[in-house]
Amino acid sequence: MSFDISLAPLLPWPALAALAALSLGVVALGLARARRGGLWRLLAVLLVLLALCDPRLIQEQREPLTDVAVLAIDRSPSQAIGTRSAETEAAAGALREALGRLEGLELREVTLTGTADGTLMAEALADQLTDVSPDRVAGVIVVSDGQIHDAPAEPAALPFEAPLHLLLTGRPDERDLRLVVEEAPRFGLIGQVAEIVMRVEALGPRPDRLPDPLMTARIGGETIFSRRVKPGERLRLPVRLDHAGPNLVEMEVEGEADEISLQNNRAIVSVNGVRDRLKVLLVSGKAYQGERAWRNLLKSDPAVDLVHFTILRPPTIIDPTPQDELALIEFPTEELFSERINDFELIIFDRYELLQVLQFDHFQNVADYVERGGALLVVAGPDFAGRASLYRTPLARVLPARPTGRVTEVGYRPALTEAGRRHPVTAPLEPAESAGWGRWFRTVEAETSTGDVVMTGADGGPLLVLSRVGEGRVAQLLSDQAWLWARGFEGGGPQVQLMRRLAHWLMKEPDLDEEALMLHPAPGGLIVRRRTLGESAAPVRVTRPDGSAETLPLAPEGPGLFSALLAAEVPGIYRAEEGTLSAVAALGEATGPELADMRATQERLGPA
Repeated sequence: MSFDISLAPLLPWPALAALAALSLGVVALGLARARRGGLWRLLAVLLVLLALCDPRLIQEQREPLTDVAVLAIDRSPSQAIGTRSAETEAAAGALREALGRLEGLELREVTLTGTADGTLMAEALADQLTDVSPDRVAGVIVVSDGQIHDAPAEPAALPFEAPLHLLLTGRPDERDLRLVVEEAPRFGLIGQVAEIVMRVEALGPRPDRLPDPLMTARIGGETIFSRRVKPGERLRLPVRLDHAGPNLVEMEVEGEADEISLQNNRAIVSVNGVRDRLKVLLVSGKAYQGERAWRNLLKSDPAVDLVHFTILRPPTIIDPTPQDELALIEFPTEELFSERINDFELIIFDRYELLQVLQFDHFQNVADYVERGGALLVVAGPDFAGRASLYRTPLARVLPARPTGRVTEVGYRPALTEAGRRHPVTAPLEPAESAGWGRWFRTVEAETSTGDVVMTGADGGPLLVLSRVGEGRVAQLLSDQAWLWARGFEGGGPQVQLMRRLAHWLMKEPDLDEEALMLHPAPGGLIVRRRTLGESAAPVRVTRPDGSAETLPLAPEGPGLFSALLAAEVPGIYRAEEGTLSAVAALGEATGPELADMRATQERLGPA
């Protein structure tokens, strides 16, 4: 506590001085002439002048303010490499102890974490020093590997003027390999080749004795490229897009023994496959009410190029109609079933019977087309159970259901089987609403040898059978009365939804695969989801970005679905595997600044 006297004159000092001179001059003159009361006048003038000076007694009570030091601790993903985390905690503990012994110093701590834009320090420090005047900031100490991605080029741009000290974790001779994707298309046409441009970058000193790193590329778990590449070499990777939707290309560079991290040795590129035009060949037999329903369904999709032929009679039967009144064209069997068969994404036989129009070698071509990856849908009518059945052709080897020769014509409501409740083609057809579906009145009795029966008809017999044959897919609908649903008979049913999902499954839409493994980012980590027609799912092996792996048990989520949450925070590429199935996903920015270069460096925070 201290005391002090201060003056706060009521008049400006020059005016007060002039007044004092004038007043004192008059009083002095009176004293010189020895007039009575001169001393009293002098005392009065002095008191007035003192009052005009307004003297004050000030009592001060001061409390000293502490200086503020900030300890910034980097806990970003790059700090988890090697012994950096342990070095960081040891250094931070020693600093807390040493700075805590200094009187008049307040220590504040801030934690730096990784974001999509990297490790950001300037904003975090500015938030900590918002309530501190610049002259109170004693300094900033940063414990980090130096990978600070918002460090300004000039120290004057920092939000404080105090010294900044860096305690560097890691080693000065660190090196790393990094896979860099330079160019990647977002979209491509199905069946065409997309090109990805990449290179392998060697960061830090790399001994000449080391062989070139091995690079591997996979799509759908299948290896499409594997060879050694020279660091810095610009590589063009051709990728064929086999299906619609995301085509995930996983690329990986083989790690070396003394690399600091493998997290940036991998990259994922997603190229969305887009169909230019969907070419469908529809071959119809005898005309019936459902023929127009199939044609209308296919023609309603603007992306479909439909080639539709209706074969009403064999060429050996003479039509009495005059030649100039006929408007029919000759069926181009050789062109469609030999020369251009591979141009079609889907072939549909709708109640077709043997009429000597298509020869056995044409059916052989269709069977070969399916085994090579084509799609075939057979809609069976009564003729499928007779002597003119398609099953009496080479197509029999790819058809999952064999007719018994009987046709049941009674009313029934199509129903989902247990496999149908799990299969992605039919699972969305709400089973609870199946009781309200309209009835059908015909089923071709058949026995299945392969495939999955997803819907049943009269007497619980197979109605819709799905099968994989070689590289292709086949569906058999053992009734020709799906059109009743389209007409709304007895309330109708989900005919359009069923047929569209069926067509997309035949054309290998990944979202409709009945056996699939999926990996998706979710709050708190990643969701591992397994879809299967089985009653249970095996545990899934998950590999993290740092190469560590763990086995994750799955819990039931719904019919045919099993899932689990993988707790994960580290950004990078995660891979899930179960048997022959695999899936990859990127958490956060797998190729962002945080993983671009993880070597310890003082360049970003070093002297200007």
